[in-house]
Amino acid sequence: MSTVPEVIVARHADMRVFGISVITDLGGKDITEVPSHEEVQKAALKAQPTVEALMVSMVERC
Repeated sequence: MSTVPEVIVARHADMRVFGISVITDLGGKDITEVPSHEEVQKAALKAQPTVEALMVSMVERC
């Protein structure tokens, strides 16, 4: 995950920045089950329509 360094460089270049993240699996010391790659993909696909609508809305405002 390199979002922060990329945003710093973009802002240094006076670019406008919009960032969004989708959490596809929960990690941490209390999580004992590791999701499969397919489960992560399924979670991302489930979020896709919402993220797409948000991105379109943000671009239209620019």
